[in-house]
Amino acid sequence: MASCSISTTLLRFSLLRLIPKPTSSIPLFPSISRKDPSRFRLFSASMASEPKESPSNNPGLHSIPDEATKGYFMQQTMFRIKDPKVSLDFYSRVLGMSVIVLLKRLDFPEMKFSLYFMGYEDTVSAPSNGTERTVWTFSQKATIELTHNWGTETDPDFKGYHNGNSEPRGFGHIGITVDDTYKACERFERLGVEFVKKPNDGKMKGIAFIKDPDGYWIEIFDLKTIGTL
Repeated sequence: MASCSISTTLLRFSLLRLIPKPTSSIPLFPSISRKDPSRFRLFSASMASEPKESPSNNPGLHSIPDEATKGYFMQQTMFRIKDPKVSLDFYSRVLGMSVIVLLKRLDFPEMKFSLYFMGYEDTVSAPSNGTERTVWTFSQKATIELTHNWGTETDPDFKGYHNGNSEPRGFGHIGITVDDTYKACERFERLGVEFVKKPNDGKMKGIAFIKDPDGYWIEIFDLKTIGTL
């Protein structure tokens, strides 16, 4: 038994002598035994030099647009409203949209609903022809589409629409740029507009949130203060 143990030990020693020893210039496991700190510093510096809005800092954001989307643009946001008379008054008188005339109105008697398109575009140059007027309206940017399902304004059992800001939360708000947030909000107060947040409330000063007649939130801000957020 002793001679067998000695033989095994000698065999292991002989095998170990056959394995080449690593030199200082060529490590046996270079990826583990040595790191290149300069490479890491260059990577970090590259990330830091890129703006926060760049694709490298926003996974999923494509840097090259698909050619098929070349003519796309944001055209409308749709709100379901209870009473068009109340909503049209708010958006035209309080917010100044489509004061002279609506961008477009579409009625669908068979399905019993109407669409009211509003915005800040100059309607003086809008076509008078109905079909051309529709095409013109849908070529304008950042409009709102107020959808009225007939009868909700007089239905005592109608509970209103979800505004997205109570549970379960989803849609948040639209935003309106004004000349001066504080002056605009002073006017809104005189007009009896309901506030979610006044300009000096909370940590974000200089912006406000109001509600439209159906409870949808509208952010109010000006270009003098929005850049400081």
